[in-house]
Order: sequence, then structure tokens, then C-alpha cells
Amino acid sequence: MLNKKNRVLIDSIKRLIRRGAVTHLYKMVNKVHAADLALVFNSLSLSNQKLLFEMIEGLEQKGLLFGELEEDVFINLIEDLDLDLLAKIIDIMPTDDAADIIGRFPVEKSEAILELMKHEGSKEVEDLLKYGNDTAGGIMVTDFIALRDDFTAKMAIESIQKEYLDVEMPFYLYVIDEYEKLAGIISLRQLVVVSPDTMLKKFMVTDVISVHTDVDQEEVAKIVAKYDILAVPVVDESNRLVGIVTVDDVIDVFRQEATEDILKMAGVGDEFIETKSILSSTRIRLPWLFASCIGGLIAFFVIDYYMTKLNDFVYLVAFIPVIMGMGGNIGTQSSTIVVRGLATGRIAINDLWPIVLKELSVGCIIGVIYGLLIGSVAKVDFGNTSMALSVGLAVVLSMSVAALIGSLVPMIFVRINVDPAIATGPFVTTAIDITSVFAYFQIASFLIGF
Repeated sequence: MLNKKNRVLIDSIKRLIRRGAVTHLYKMVNKVHAADLALVFNSLSLSNQKLLFEMIEGLEQKGLLFGELEEDVFINLIEDLDLDLLAKIIDIMPTDDAADIIGRFPVEKSEAILELMKHEGSKEVEDLLKYGNDTAGGIMVTDFIALRDDFTAKMAIESIQKEYLDVEMPFYLYVIDEYEKLAGIISLRQLVVVSPDTMLKKFMVTDVISVHTDVDQEEVAKIVAKYDILAVPVVDESNRLVGIVTVDDVIDVFRQEATEDILKMAGVGDEFIETKSILSSTRIRLPWLFASCIGGLIAFFVIDYYMTKLNDFVYLVAFIPVIMGMGGNIGTQSSTIVVRGLATGRIAINDLWPIVLKELSVGCIIGVIYGLLIGSVAKVDFGNTSMALSVGLAVVLSMSVAALIGSLVPMIFVRINVDPAIATGPFVTTAIDITSVFAYFQIASFLIGF
């Protein structure tokens, strides 16, 4: 959701474009932060996007914008750009961002850009492209401070002043041995307070938290959040230090993973579709609703089967929406709690039965409370004790089963290595609707005897 500042910015730029106020537009474009400018690009036509892009001063600013744009907007914008210009922009970007950008291109275009980049820069980017996009190796930066363990504090400071002026994360100094293996870590504060003649190996911390290049980016983000560190070192199979993952990349990972989970839970895929065409949006969302369609048809056949037997008890149908709705809501609550708990590491797969039993207990207690409330309404309105009891018990059973399904299904999906977020959309609510209707009529047929 756009805040007031961004809405005013978008409206102002659109107004300046309509008036052809090039001078004012030029000043505004080069004053606005790249993240805010990317939001503006999402609201403009391709021709106006190109107009603004040409107004941006400096390759570095254009590179910052590249890193903030949505993928579809980015691909359309650079489609007709000169390859030499693209190579120059990408060449001055941080290596992790450059690798991410090049990874969006078709193979032929990415190879051509790598050829045009400076040899050193293209080699570092190519090294990062060997790793998966969603791994520690894929999101790490290769610019970090690595010092030999036989250096003294004075030698380390001199080395930093000469060789590491442009390092992105200077707060942590990584210590390596003669084979470039990670041996320890030192903070910048520690380095400047010790005696100049003290060797690094004497005061470095040897218990270093690190990750391997093939570790999933979500696990890396959890480690950074758990230990409250600004960066985590990345090592290869031989424990050689090859890069670091910084906190700014971790924030992007959290945002990306949370967005994917929420969109999957809603049943609309795993990426934003605002910038896609109507046909693309329809194609993405159509399959996810198929489960709801099938579930609805099954619920229809259940109701249709009992309709022939209802006769004088047709008023039972009036309570179907509230019974299905209460079950669906608590099922969604339980599944959301479990999926988010699994994603953040607060819930482990080994906690399956304690978590399921807890959610079942909560669902049962809430079901009893609302069962009494809704059953009382049925009693007052219709004056039929059997019917009131049927409605109340159906609510209790529906909410209890819903809490059970909502918590159990994501845990089962994790056990079989399937993304649990997928289970929380149409699948869970459809299963709850069917069981709620069936249980309601079964209870009513037993108590009322229709």
C-alpha cells in the first residue's frame, strides 16, 4: 500500500509529464531515492518509464534503480537499451546485485553483457552465477575484509587502509589461515583498542557462525535474525571464506519469503501480479481456485442428498453459512499460525503432535462457546430443542475439525517436503466446508430423525 508521500510523488511526476515540464522533471527524478522512484515506474507507461530513465544522472543511480524495480518492469525497460550501457551500469553495481540482475536475462543476453564487462568484475559475477539464486552463495557479496591470522593489529589496520576502502560491511573483520580457511572473527572496535603488536590470533573469536554456499537463503536469514549479527560469512566445502551475506540482503530475503508465503496462502501464486496483464493474472489464479470449485461441488452433492429428506426441516439450511464460515475462519487462523511458525523457525516439525493437539483444544473450546451462542439463537428463533442442539454440536465439531485440519495439513506437507504455504489456501477451506456440511446433517439426522 502506497503511503501519502509516495502517492504525492507519483501524482506530481505524472502531472509534470503531462505538462512537458522537462526541467522540473529532471530535478525531481535526480533528487528522489531509487526505492521511491521504482514505485513511480510501476505506475507509468513504458514510454514514460524510458523518458525518466534517460533523465537519471550517473550510472550508479541507474544501477540502484535496477535493483529496486519489479522484474516485469525491469525486463520491459531494458529490452531496447544498448548492451554497452547495460554492461557499464551492471559493472559498477555490487557483485551480488549484479549477479541477480544478470540472472534475469536470457542466456544469450547475459553472456553478451559479461563479455562487455571488465574482466575482474565479470569473473566475480560469473562465480556468483554458479550458485542458485535462493542460496547463500547466490546472495552473498565477495567484497569483505579478510586478514591473515599471523598479522598484528598494526599490520591489520594498515592493510584495511590500503586495500579495503570500499568494502560494504567493514564492521566485521574475518581472520583466515594460510589456506584461506575461516579461522576467526574480530570486530573493528576490538582491533583499535588492543596493543598494536598483538597478533590477531591472540584475541580473535574462533567460534564463528557461518553458512555453506548451498544453504537456502531463508535459513541464512533466520541465522542472522537469531544471533543479531550484521553479516554472516559464507564458506565452501573446504571451509574457505568465499563471501558474506549482509543484513540488507537478509531484509530483502525476509520480505521476499513473507510475500511468497502470503500470496501462496491466498492461492494467487508466489509473486505479485499487479504489473501483469489481465490474461496473465487470470492464468495464474485460475488453477488455484480449482480445489475450491471441486470442494464446492462435493458440498453441493452432500446438501442435495439430504435435501430430499429434509421436508419439514428445511429451516436447517439457514444455519449452513454460519457453520461453514466459523469453521473456515478458525481453520485459516490455525494454518496461518502454523505456516508462519514453520517459516520463522518458532515451530519445528518434531512439534507436530503438541502443536496439533494445542490447536485442536483451542478449536474445541472456542467451538463450545460459539456453539452455545448460535444454538441459543436457534432455540429462541425456532423453539426446537433438538434443532438447537444439532446446530450447537455442528458448530463445535466444525470448529474443532477445522483447527485440526488447519494445523495438521501444513505439518504433513513439511514432512513430505512440500511448501506448507500451499496447503493453507483453497485446500484447507474446501476440506473444512465439506466436513462441516456433512457433520451438520449427520448430527441433525440423528437428533431430529429426518
